[in-house]
Amino acid sequence: MIELEDLSKRYGDRLAVDHLSCTIRPGVVTGFLGPNGAGKSTTMRMMLDLDSPTGGTVRIDGKHYRQLHNPLRTVGALLDAKAVHGGRSAWNHLLCLARSNGIPRSRVGEVLDLVGLTPVARKRAKGFSLGMGQRLGIAAALLGDPRILMFDEPVNGLDPEGIHWIRTLMKSLAGQGRTVFVSSHLMSEMALTADHLIVIGQGRLLADTSMADFIARNARSFVLMRSPEQERLKDVLSGAGITAVPGASGALEVSGEDAAHLGELAARHRIVLHELSPQRASLEEAFMRLTAGSVEYHARTGTGG
Repeated sequence: MIELEDLSKRYGDRLAVDHLSCTIRPGVVTGFLGPNGAGKSTTMRMMLDLDSPTGGTVRIDGKHYRQLHNPLRTVGALLDAKAVHGGRSAWNHLLCLARSNGIPRSRVGEVLDLVGLTPVARKRAKGFSLGMGQRLGIAAALLGDPRILMFDEPVNGLDPEGIHWIRTLMKSLAGQGRTVFVSSHLMSEMALTADHLIVIGQGRLLADTSMADFIARNARSFVLMRSPEQERLKDVLSGAGITAVPGASGALEVSGEDAAHLGELAARHRIVLHELSPQRASLEEAFMRLTAGSVEYHARTGTGG
């Protein structure tokens, strides 16, 4: 478990992390979201004592990171896949980490096989592609078989098979009762991976809730209804106290009602439906709505003058 209590980090006049408090619990994949410049990377660096907080504290299983004996056995982290000596082979890079933390040499081969790098284990890391570098970083995070795992943009550079693999791996690790904390800008992937979300903007906590609750609270869901008797359908809905608004291509949009109930209502009045489809809000829509006021860098459409 990771506990953040009133955590703050200031760089000159800029408050990068602003009195952030939350708990990352074991047994679920917790997603860490926020716009660029929100303070995600700074927060993760403070968790690992790579940056010192201006205020507040971080505890990992009740201790500061610096107090952990052989920390790779407790916390495995991928923050920067390029943090490797390019002249070392994948095998030697992991072996150095293993020896520094009292990890058996046999574990090196195990994690290389797990991430699919056994065929290139003796090749120098400087020749690795972006995806291969990511796999090596993931292997380093898994090396100590830790109870807590932190990943910053873990799917960066991975092909579709690799993305599916890391998603399945993170869910499996959480299923074993481990703490899994992952930051990513890929909303579609986060929606498939995370069970719980922590969202920050401009260094402040915006949400700490389950994936389902986050989407339900911050985005609109509705039922799309289309019929050759559209006006009659609208009258029937209105008579039942249900508000329908015009939607795309002449369809009706109904919010706050169950699709099955709407279908049964139309059937009772012998109204033919050509479409009755629940439209679920996406994580991306919910995220954009919640963080609209916290975006630091705004791009413009068009090419400019």
